[in-house]
Amino acid sequence: MSCRHFLTLLDFTADELHALIKRAIELKKRHADGEIYEPMRNKVLAMVFEKSSTRTRVSFEAAMTHFGGNAIFLSPRDTQLGRGEPIEDSARVLSQMVDMIMIRTFEHEKISLFTEYATVPVINALTDSYHPCQLLADMQTYIEHRGPIAGKTVAWVGDGNNMCHSYINAAIRFNFNLTIACPESYDPDQKILSAAGDRVKIIRDPIEACQNVDLVATDVWTSMGQEDEQRKRNESFRGYIVNQKVMQQANKDALFLHCLPAHRGEEVSAEVIDGPQSVVWDEAGNRLHAQKALIDFLAKEHNKT
Repeated sequence: MSCRHFLTLLDFTADELHALIKRAIELKKRHADGEIYEPMRNKVLAMVFEKSSTRTRVSFEAAMTHFGGNAIFLSPRDTQLGRGEPIEDSARVLSQMVDMIMIRTFEHEKISLFTEYATVPVINALTDSYHPCQLLADMQTYIEHRGPIAGKTVAWVGDGNNMCHSYINAAIRFNFNLTIACPESYDPDQKILSAAGDRVKIIRDPIEACQNVDLVATDVWTSMGQEDEQRKRNESFRGYIVNQKVMQQANKDALFLHCLPAHRGEEVSAEVIDGPQSVVWDEAGNRLHAQKALIDFLAKEHNKT
């Protein structure tokens, strides 16, 4: 049985993503108004974690609770995945027992292989290559505060990492321009970059990259699994902090986003992340609502098959 999965933003059309954001905003309001909506009653989401998380775990568990369903947390200590069971076998088995699977892992190839054998929808909750759920929340946050992002300019400051890759995909699907400020040797994957064409460009200097932009986004310099590179990365990214001087290059109504957790004084200054242009707390909260819209969409699509 074939079904829809969400491994990158490019798995959905632009129209589907815009509808998803609209739905997330609607579900957020309905929840705030106290309306009960339980499309996942008696349904189960398996949450497979090989990387730790705060926002991802809580947002998915809360989403399933709001929807009347249940979520099962599975760490490598709790499953045969952590003891070497083939990914193909785990996909087949879990698909027999749950209604949807969320995976947060390292190599993107793992989740790609998993979906080949899964017969229920699979959600990428982060790999080393992409973080599409975070981009749903980021797009929702910008749209709530400033309206449509199409035609706007976004600056990404920092590593050409999974978040950067998903911002490149977002530029394609949401039709905005993206400038990436990163040091040499930390560029995003060339294949992912090339797919965006002239929507995306790399500018080494963050001051130049942030001139007249509508949104500035960043992430930590050292991600999970890169701890042994921390000293080298701190040296390489010196000068790539998003501080007040950087934000002053942007448009006056520009917003600041960070997927969190943040290291004040490294990739962002306290005056920026705790300042008036920062909407990182709305962004974090929107993980819940964007993922509720995603779960609802995938469940409905699966019911069609």
